[in-house]
Amino acid sequence: MCAKPVKKEPRQVETTGHQWDGIEELNNPLPRWWVWVFYATIVWGIGYSVAYPAWPLIKEATPGLLGASTRADVAAEIARVDAANAGIKAKLIAADLNAISTDPELAAYAERAGAAVFLTNCTTCHGSGAAGFEGKGYPNLLDDDWLWGGTMEDIHYTVAHGIRNTTDPDAHYSEMPKFGVDELLDETQIGQVVEYVLALSGQEHDAALAAQGTELYVDNCSGCHMEDGSGDRSQGAPNLSDAIWLYGGTREAVTHSVFYARYGVMPNWSPRLTEDEIRAVAFYVHGRGGGE
Repeated sequence: MCAKPVKKEPRQVETTGHQWDGIEELNNPLPRWWVWVFYATIVWGIGYSVAYPAWPLIKEATPGLLGASTRADVAAEIARVDAANAGIKAKLIAADLNAISTDPELAAYAERAGAAVFLTNCTTCHGSGAAGFEGKGYPNLLDDDWLWGGTMEDIHYTVAHGIRNTTDPDAHYSEMPKFGVDELLDETQIGQVVEYVLALSGQEHDAALAAQGTELYVDNCSGCHMEDGSGDRSQGAPNLSDAIWLYGGTREAVTHSVFYARYGVMPNWSPRLTEDEIRAVAFYVHGRGGGE
């Protein structure tokens, strides 16, 4: 069925010639004010592209005639803040770590600066509240169970040099044997040692197997974890006699640790943080409650 054309009345707007289901489209012109605004935006866009950074190139964007740069603005603001804090930063670097808390102004600055450093760099592993992630190998920094020591000097050293990384020759380093993988103990012996470790920490265990694991523990584990299971901070060997477990204290988790070993790594922050930032974050972590 053919569409009935629109009857043209006097002074009626012309149609575009398009039809949809019998409906013809009128060719109404845009309001003149709208057209001029549209042209103005085109002119503004061209002017902005010429004056400011706009068009991406292979390595950088067009700089613009005005030389504006948000990166330069941020850099200038950082430089201004650094200059304003130069005095307090120098004072923090020169201060004895344990004497920072005796200076209210210095302690307040270290607390705020340390919190900023921690939230920016440390929360991924230790959590925003510094409680770590239980069973995942990321230590809780709020308790007093420290693998490498919890004094201000210990924390400062750990932050600066890290743990078991390959980039700092002064990093803390120790390595647990893979008793199962390297066939140092068979599965039966590993089961006996695990029961003995569960007994050390006061958990439910098989007493008969634990008794059989006593000598195995002394021969293979006490060199690092001590005969009473209290651990050795100089080696980063955890305390096995408490209820705090870095990778979990269940029978399955302990068995996995003995069979495959654990090898947590922490980066050395000295290349990425300045000395005042390392001192500030050490002060902040120490003050969370677990510092010694």
